[in-house]
This record gives sequence, C-alpha cells and structure tokens, in this order.
Amino acid sequence: MTEPTLPDCRLYLITPPRLEPEGFAETLKAALGAGDVACLQLRLKLEDGDTTADADTIRRATEILMPIAQAHDAAFLINDRADLASELGADGVHIGQNDTPYDEARNLLGPDHIVGVTCHATRHLAMVAGEAGADYVAFGAFHKTDTKAAISMAEPEVLTWWSTLTEVPCVAIGGITIENAAPLVAAGADFLAVSAGVWAHEEGPAAAVADFNRIMSEAEASRTV
Repeated sequence: MTEPTLPDCRLYLITPPRLEPEGFAETLKAALGAGDVACLQLRLKLEDGDTTADADTIRRATEILMPIAQAHDAAFLINDRADLASELGADGVHIGQNDTPYDEARNLLGPDHIVGVTCHATRHLAMVAGEAGADYVAFGAFHKTDTKAAISMAEPEVLTWWSTLTEVPCVAIGGITIENAAPLVAAGADFLAVSAGVWAHEEGPAAAVADFNRIMSEAEASRTV
C-alpha cells in the first residue's frame, strides 16, 4: 500500500502558554489524532506572557507530552531553551532573536536535530538564519494574536519571496485561524504555526485540526510557488 501524499503545507501546533500537562494530555491526543500535524512546540510562559516558565515546569510537561507527540509522528520542539531540548532528548528547539544564539543552539543539539528561528517580518534576519543553517525560518505575525505581543506584522508576500528564493522551509505564525489560513498557504507557507486557533476553537481542538488540514489541502491549488 502506498503512503498518502501529504500537502505541501502542514500544521505546526504550539501549546497554550499555560497548561496542566496531565490534564492537557488527553486534549493533545485528540488533536493529534484528528489529522496531519508536523510538529508540536512546547511554549510555556508565566502570567506576563513573555517570561519562559522555569526549567522544572518544562521538564515535567516534556516528560508527559513528548511521548504523545512522537507517537503521532509529530516532532517535539521546545521553545527558547536549547539546553533543555538537548537534556530532554527533544527533536529540536525554536529560538527567538533574543534567545540562545543559533550557533550555540546548534552546538548543543547537533546536526540531526531541528533548530528553527523567529525572523519576524525581516528578510535580512531570514537570510542570516538560512545561511547559518536553520532548519526553518518563521515569519509573523500575520494577524493580531492574544498569545503574545507581536513585535512585527508581516504580509503574505514575504512567504512568496522566501519560497521562491530558497528551499529552507518557512513557517507562518501569528493569529492564524481556519478563517484566515488559506491565503498564507497560497502564498507559499510550508507550515502554519497555530495555537489559540486550535485550542480555543469553538468546536474543539480535534475539529480545528481536521479543518486546518482540509483548508490546506484545498488551498494547494492556488499556491503561487
């Protein structure tokens, strides 16, 4: 039997910033079982929304959630903390411009793990990250979001520019929902990074994952790259 062909654009889930791992585990299982999900980023923050949770909180959540993600063939990434990603055996790390420098993250994780880099809406930052060897660059925010304060607002054209320029994958992030996802797929996004658009969906996370997969498949026909 041949394996089903996955769409060019895939779903990249980001956890809620605050969660109770054991309680969230069943929600995660339902979401990952509802459709294709490329990866899950563990992004835990304190009440201020900007400060990363302490190491023990991240360790406990990883112990519970990473096996679930990997059992569903979703890569498990840790936000900000390349040291913990290495210590805990995660599949990779996502770093911002003010987090662990790329070279340090790569040295900690080695060549066989994922290191993705936030590039906001800046083409120069993306070029620097891509040339350094980043496994993906993330552009955003494309829409307003309550998950975090957006440093910059991006336009879909940056996805088209990047996808035409290089084979390094690009991630679209920031306020993405099933209502506004299609133009980003059409513009050339390789991944849609979604948090509240899945976890806060009125019909539940599993329904949201199924809807995102349907929308991405339908939007493939209008991709510009």
